Amino acid sequence: MIEAHGGRERFNSFATLTAKLEQGGILWALKGKTDVLAHANVRVDLREERVSHWPFAPTSRHSVFTPQRVTIEEEDGSITEDLSEPRASFAGFEMETHWSDAQLAYFAGYTMWTYLISPFLLGRPGVVAREIESWEEAGENWHRLRVEFPDSIATHSKVQDFYFDDKGLLRRHDYEVEIQGNNAASRYLFEPVEVQGITLYSKMRIVPNTPSNIPLTEPYIVTIDLSDYRFE
Repeated sequence: MIEAHGGRERFNSFATLTAKLEQGGILWALKGKTDVLAHANVRVDLREERVSHWPFAPTSRHSVFTPQRVTIEEEDGSITEDLSEPRASFAGFEMETHWSDAQLAYFAGYTMWTYLISPFLLGRPGVVAREIESWEEAGENWHRLRVEFPDSIATHSKVQDFYFDDKGLLRRHDYEVEIQGNNAASRYLFEPVEVQGITLYSKMRIVPNTPSNIPLTEPYIVTIDLSDYRFE
């Protein structure tokens, strides 16, 4: 799977990945953040879990996310919001609970770090992956990996499933969003593109999953369109 996306050696030669984001879906209005990151940029660190989004509309502010702390900062680096131990701040939250900008930055930070460095994420220290029974979908047979993440990695849930087609490309990704009531979701990936020798995806669509593991076709929880990828 990793070789199908460009190989570990090539991926490890880069330090950061930036992209332009266009985001939609029902989630943002439910959180009281409809337009904040609808049109934004993201930069993920490929060697440690660190992410920045900008601008936080309608301001020119940017976020600095790590699992232990999130800040919202002005262009000059002055801090307007500071949230330490951010995951604990979501205790008791449900799907409809509103977020602060710092909480939004926490969710968006770990989400895009997980999304943009998959499947290379699966080779990181402490991440345990095992193959489970394959899955039939869209007239194809997809290989599945059940992945357990260590506590040191902030992500949707400790256990997640990744689906790969016969070419080794990532097609689907299942998880529960622990910080909003453990709701089950599936991420679908479309329109792969090669960027500096690494295969990435131009479109992602996240929909609710069901107990039968048959995701709903609507509503879209989140839509993500990505462009202007650049590794450095």
